[in-house]
Order: sequence, then C-alpha cells, then structure tokens
Amino acid sequence: MPTPPPADVIAPHDTSHDEIETRAEFDRHLAADSLAGLTVQGLRLDLDPVPDLTATDVAGTLFVGCRFAGREVGADLVRRGANVVPPFSGLPYPTQPAHLYTPTDLAEGFATAGFAGMYDTRVYDHFRAHGGALPDVKEALGQRLHDHGVDNALADATRTWLSTHGPQSVVGVMGGHAVPRGSVPYRMAAVLGWELARADRLVVTGGGPGVMEAANLGAFLSAWPAQELNTAIDLLAVAPDFTDHDRYTAAALAVRDRYAATVPQQRGPGVDWARSGGLAIPTWLYGHEPANLFAGRIAKYFSNAIREDTILRLARGGIVFAPGRAGTVQEVFQAATKTYYGTDGASGAYVFLDQAYWTRELPIESLLRPLFAGSPFGDLSGSIHLTDDVREAVRVLTATA
Repeated sequence: MPTPPPADVIAPHDTSHDEIETRAEFDRHLAADSLAGLTVQGLRLDLDPVPDLTATDVAGTLFVGCRFAGREVGADLVRRGANVVPPFSGLPYPTQPAHLYTPTDLAEGFATAGFAGMYDTRVYDHFRAHGGALPDVKEALGQRLHDHGVDNALADATRTWLSTHGPQSVVGVMGGHAVPRGSVPYRMAAVLGWELARADRLVVTGGGPGVMEAANLGAFLSAWPAQELNTAIDLLAVAPDFTDHDRYTAAALAVRDRYAATVPQQRGPGVDWARSGGLAIPTWLYGHEPANLFAGRIAKYFSNAIREDTILRLARGGIVFAPGRAGTVQEVFQAATKTYYGTDGASGAYVFLDQAYWTRELPIESLLRPLFAGSPFGDLSGSIHLTDDVREAVRVLTATA
C-alpha cells in the first residue's frame, strides 16, 4: 500500500527571501553592492535606468529569464561567478514569469484583433505549432521554466492568504466546462462562488468556462448584492456557448468593465484579488477554450498534470463537484486518492451538487463511500455530502475554518 511522501517533499517552500522578482527589490540589493547567492527572475535589466553591475558581487547569483543591455553584460556576469539562463528567443510567453497572470494579461490584444489576436490565443497557437503536449527540446525547456515560474508565483501569491486564513479556507469548485451561461447549473455555481467569497473562502477553479467561470464570477462580484450577480449572468447569457469565442470573450470583458469600474465598500479589512474573483488554474492543453476572465489571479500552466495536482493540493477546505462528465469524474477520484492516503494532509468536505445526477446518472457515491470508509486514517466516509441546495453546500464548507 502506498504511503504519503514526507511533508517536506510536497510542502511549498518559502524561498522568497532568496528571490528577486521586482526592479525595486533588485535596486535595494544593488545599492548594497551584492547579489551574491540570490536568484533574479524575469527582470528587464535592459531598460532605463540600466543598472551598472560591474562592481556588484554576483558570486553564485542566478539570473533566469532576465534581459540585459547586451550580450557582453551576461558574459561578464558569468566570468565573475554568476549563472545566467537567458530568456529563450522566439517565445510569445515569458521564460520565467515573476507574477501570476491577470485577466487583463490574457485578454491583451482582444480589443484590436479579437480572440485570434489576444495573448492567450497567441500562446496557444504557438503551443500547437511546436508539438502541443509533445514539444521539441527547446520548447519543452521553455515551457518547464515558465511553469516553474508560475509555481513560484503561485506560492508567493497565496502565502499571505494562507498564513492569515489557514489551508482549510481554500475551496475548490469543479464541474462541466460546457455548461452554458444563464443555465440553472451556471447560476448555482455563481451563487456558490459568491457565498464562499463572502465567507472568506478562497475560491479555486480549473480556470475554464462553464461551472468554473461561474464560480469565479460569483467571487468576482462578492462585494455586490445578489441581484447584481443575476444581472451579470443575464448579460453574459447573450453569449452562452464558449465555442463562439469572440462573442463569449467580448461579453466577459463587458461585464468586467461594468463591475470593475466601481466596487462597493467591502466588509472587513484585507480586500484583495482573493476576494475579487479568487484563483483560476487553467492549462494551455485546453487552450481551445476561452480564458476565464473573472478570476482575480490566474496560474496558467502548459503542463496539465502539474495544474491538476496543484488545484487539489491547494483545496484543503473542501471541493464542490457540480455535474460534469469524464474530466470531472477523473478529478473526483484523483482527489479521492489524495484524501485516502493523506497525501497533502487533512481534506475538507466533498460536496456533490445535484443528488440525482451523482446517485443515478453517475453513481459515484456508491464507489466513494466504501473507499473512504477503508482509509488508513479511519472512516472518512462522513466527508461526503450530496445536496441540491447551494446554501447547504456553503454551510458544510464553512462549518470549520
């Protein structure tokens, strides 16, 4: 029987004190004439004011994905003991992103060139043209460096939230990507995201359309009254089908613009991206689906395997499974494996929305309960809940912090 790996193997490591990800941080270290042993990630050191590094201690410094004023600058750094991994040429994405994406980042270019010209689509087109899931060596290295940067940025972005609210405050929402806007399942998922965000839960989705978009939409509008959430859904419902890429994306951007312009006074301190859309973790493997533009931050990966594991690792406060097909079922049992073996520690509730669907159409409950009852950590079958009531789901998920 497999046993969970040691905690130090899978726990995110806080390396922020060794990493420089902004020009302000870089300039502070530069003023002290030492970058020794640090990692400098993805900075444009070729832009004014161009730093003078000739007298700076760079022994053991790693410059990854940085741009310099000339090749000689990088060569001089290597001669003086630094390691330099330059950004790969010809890539439409950063070799080492220092921060998570925002909806604005992914939608860049849409206003002038439509869906085909936006950043998210350009990267997907490049991904397909260079082997897709089986890229050549150069592309594979570029993608892996990019995904490592996203790993690192995600740890940085969630560190403050987790230290304040704890891991049990992060709730995953999964379900069908083809659920049309305006449908009953879409509205239920949106209300769920709205209620969870208002209860200080960080909503995490797979970043796709359908149920995932709805949950992030609810979190995005958590500061607004419920009637405004209904209004937003009605506005989105004019473009219900994600395969109609341009109309689908235009409707999302219009709703974002309408509600981002004026945000009501939030309840309590610490208003940030987590309370204004939550987190989405999509992948370019499914880049034919339009980007979910309602998440506060977007950790977009090339590797779907890394992305799926990351979602489940973060969602320690429970997971909601709305109706879905093969992909959702796969996620149910991938999550169940982690819970059964305690891979990432204690798990929260498993909440299945739509009792008839999960007991008759896809009778997952009959498999999951006996599996959880036989966990090495005792009978975990009590963590399984089936309901048709979104508010009951929220009560289950917020019963403990």
